[in-house]
This record gives sequence, structure tokens and C-alpha cells, in this order.
Amino acid sequence: MIRLNIDHAFGVITQPQLDTYEPKVEKAMEMLHKKNGKGSEFLGWLNLPSSTDEPLIEDIEQTASLLRKCEIVVVIGIGGSYLGTKAVVEAIYHSFDWLQHERKNPVILYAGHHMSEDYLAELCETLENKKFGIIYISKSGTTTESAIAFRVLKKVLNKNSGKKTAKKFIVAITNRSQTALRTLAQKEGYKIFVIPDGVGGRFSVFSPCGLLPLAVAGIDIRDLLNGAKAMELLTGEEIPFKENIASLYAATRNALYDAGKKIEILANYHPKMHFIGEWWKQLYGESEGKDGKGIFPATVNLTTDLHSLGQWIQDGERTIFETVLSIENPVSHLSVPKEKDDLDGLNYLAGKRIDYINKMAELGTQLAHVEGGVPNIKITMPELNVYYIGQLLYFFEKACGVSGYLLGVNPFDQPGVEAYKKKMFALLKA
Repeated sequence: MIRLNIDHAFGVITQPQLDTYEPKVEKAMEMLHKKNGKGSEFLGWLNLPSSTDEPLIEDIEQTASLLRKCEIVVVIGIGGSYLGTKAVVEAIYHSFDWLQHERKNPVILYAGHHMSEDYLAELCETLENKKFGIIYISKSGTTTESAIAFRVLKKVLNKNSGKKTAKKFIVAITNRSQTALRTLAQKEGYKIFVIPDGVGGRFSVFSPCGLLPLAVAGIDIRDLLNGAKAMELLTGEEIPFKENIASLYAATRNALYDAGKKIEILANYHPKMHFIGEWWKQLYGESEGKDGKGIFPATVNLTTDLHSLGQWIQDGERTIFETVLSIENPVSHLSVPKEKDDLDGLNYLAGKRIDYINKMAELGTQLAHVEGGVPNIKITMPELNVYYIGQLLYFFEKACGVSGYLLGVNPFDQPGVEAYKKKMFALLKA
């Protein structure tokens, strides 16, 4: 199971101070599980891992097997509609998958997550005369970025395959109610999956929004759900405060926030974890940044960013704390070779695994940062595999709900997101 270590948060906060959060956490847990807190109508994600039934999984797998006949599948969506998929795919795939000649899975590409004309034009050029499919994820079907991308890519798909064939390779994932996307899908004859009631985009990775594209990508979605299901049990309402890692993480970060640490930096030492950080950033930023409150979520990729942001973390303003994602056992085995001339002076490392050196960099950085006044939280995954990623994602989701309630905000709405849309639509004269 994944593990949480908060020992290096002490110094800025104390154990007695942390203990004062226990009754607040218990109250937050109660609000989540009894669904009587702010945003309670958006708690459909809470039991998704354990409530996803076999017929739905089989339907997803069957649909994925059809889409897997494509060379490329484009996932259209913004925010949580695509970030969960990208996070898992990037973490699990071979780092150089795009260079593999004998592919077992379609290439997964993304659209509708911004409005770059160049990106969309280049994507259209790439897809021309290719056998590709589309998974269009939108609660409404009217989100500007995604709706524009779908209009453009549908035109390319119809040109490539003909409208009659093209519709077999378009899947819509939308609300149960009669949305614009559902109406279009019914009219055109697209396969439809339902986003469960009360599941917001940033909490949707264990719904068809994440499960279908991941199945297309060749990810074992049953393994992902099993990992999340295990974490659902480990972070249940009945689990005592000091044994519940979601409760402890939420309490520790809020205690640090109350002590003046306003920025949380999620650090990883494995480049495959980059988009886990991007997913986490949206989850916490959109959930907690409200009412003039909220811990600012930032990410760094180490050791790379030690040569840039590392200076700021070590010696900059002391308003930060760091949460480190650590992978205990790498998949591969690679050691430093011995060189006869030893011109770079590294023969003292000859025979040592690259991961051992990376771990010493991780430990040394943690000790330096703590000594420099940056409290540290550490989350350890035994291995980088689908099961443990399922655990990690659910852990972050559960802790986010608790943490938002500790802050006193509604963790499940996003009123600030609508502000830019109003200004944009006014300028566009919608």
C-alpha cells in the first residue's frame, strides 16, 4: 500500500497542534459520508471504485476493443475530462512509446483542452488519411474549447471514413440528462456513456471519462479500480484519524497552511509522474481556491528542477511546504558502468544502480530543504504500476474533500471558472 510520512512537517507544527485537527477531520469525514456538507450533490465520486459494476466494465472493455482497431484515438475534453487519462497513460507507458514500431495500442492524443489554432491545425494534418476515433467527454457539449475541437475533428473523420463509418468510431461521454452532446449523439447514432450523477470533472477518473480512454490505451482498468477500492476502504469514515492517511494528509497540510505555509509544492523524482502532478494541481487548485482562501498548488520535477526552482525552494520566501512522491522500486535495473580513465570522477559510483543515486538525491534534497525551513510530507508508492496509481489518485481525491471542508470552502464547485467565460462570451458577442 502507499504510505504517508509527516515526520518532517514537525518543527513548523507540533504533534499536539496536529492533534487539535482530529475532531475537525472527523466532522469533515462525517459531512462527506453523510452528504450533509457544502456541495454534497457532487459526492458521486466517493464510492465509484466499489460501485462500478461488472456490466459497465464489460461495456467499456467491448467499446474499447472496437476503438483499439484505430491507429489513433483522440480524447476531447478539458480539465478533469482528460487529465486523469493523461496522468495514468504517461505514468504507465514506456517513456518512448511514440517511437515503438510494433504498437499494441492506438496512440492516444488530446484535443479540446485549449484553443491553440496551430495545435488543432497540426492535429488535423496528422490525422488526415489516418484511421482514428474520437472520445468526446463533456457534461454539456457546450464547453467552448472541446466543442470547437469536436466540430473540427469530426469533419476530418467524416472526410477520412465517410459519415456512416465515422459514427462507429465516435463515443460520447456526457450527463444522464438531455444535454447538447447527448442530443447530438442520439441523433447521429454515437455510442454513449453516462457520467454518474454528482461526479465533477476533476473527480471523474474512475468513471467512464477515465476508464474508457484508459482501456483503449491498453491499461488494465480492473487493476486501477481495485487499487482505488483498496484505498476507499483504508480511508473510510470508520478508520481512526492516526491510521487514515487521507485524514492525516488533509490535517497536516491545513496545519501548515494555518502556520503560514501558503504554497504546497508536489515534487517527484520520476519523469513519468509529471502528469500526476498536473492532475493533482487541478484537483486541489479548483477545489480549494475560493473565498480568498486556499493552499496554492505547484509542481516540480526533480532532480531536473533542482537546477532552476531548487534555488527558490531552498532560499526563497518561507511560505512553502513540500510533498514528495517517491517510488520505492523501479521497474528497470540499470547500473553505472566503470570507465578506465575516470575523467568525470564517477568511478566511485560504478556498479551502483541509477535508482540508488536518485534516492540519495531525494533524501539529500529533503534534508537540505527541511534544514532550510521547508517542511516536508512524503508519499511512498511501492512500485509505479496501475494498482498503486489507483490507490494514489483515490487517496488524493478523498484527502481533497476533507481538506476543503477543513478550509471552510465548498470543495466541489468552481464559481471562479465561470468568471473568464462571461468576459470571453461578452467579447465574442455570444
